[in-house]
Amino acid sequence: MSLLDKIKSMDRNSNVYTIMYSSVMVILVAMLLAIASTALKPAQTKNVETEKKIDILRSIGKANGVEHAANKHAFVSENFNKYIPEQLVVNSKGDTITGVVAFNVDLKVEMSKPIEQRSLPVYKAKLDDGSIKYIIPLRGRGLWGPIWGYIALNDDLKTIYGATFAHQGETPGLGAEISTPEFQEQFRGKSIFQGDSVLTFTSVKVVKGGAAPNDPHGVDAISGGTITSKGLESMLFDCLAAYQNYFEKVKNSISHE
Repeated sequence: MSLLDKIKSMDRNSNVYTIMYSSVMVILVAMLLAIASTALKPAQTKNVETEKKIDILRSIGKANGVEHAANKHAFVSENFNKYIPEQLVVNSKGDTITGVVAFNVDLKVEMSKPIEQRSLPVYKAKLDDGSIKYIIPLRGRGLWGPIWGYIALNDDLKTIYGATFAHQGETPGLGAEISTPEFQEQFRGKSIFQGDSVLTFTSVKVVKGGAAPNDPHGVDAISGGTITSKGLESMLFDCLAAYQNYFEKVKNSISHE
């Protein structure tokens, strides 16, 4: 006699029947959920990869039209392969790490390590006019959860070409404003270094009450979103500071070409 037959033969008003029936139903539901999760995992992974590529493309202004694409995944993949011809991973000394794929680096994990142990992804973009941009991934913490984004630098490796930021759970109308084009556009043209012949890393300041006019290193903070603004400022400094030796090596190699 099967377990189900045994359950059916029991007194339905007994506690044993209730416990047995509930246990079987819990097991069946768990099995169905596990099967559904396994079946959906490839699609979920594909969606995560596509969203990451979109964020990278947004930093160089090449994600326009994705909302109207007949096949979102194909559109994004084509543009990513077109505009991001090279990926690499470096360490805090600026040396290339072989055998590691930049796209697969988990920045959440890397940011928990000491700076000298981090794997630092770099995406090199080549635009239609032939200009080269260096895209640096960012991750930090806002008021309610993680914030992240990408900064694209011009080939001088100090001037910002574009930026995109996203968040998980920041307050709509306040901290969530970091994901708006209006906030992100402020970063275009800002410099992460001070000086000319001798450069000093300064990152970008997010200034409460507004940055001074023509401040090359400051942008306006979000009104009412002080903690998120400061979290974003810290994210920029902590992430970009790790790349200073890499930036220096690239600039030296360009000057000797």
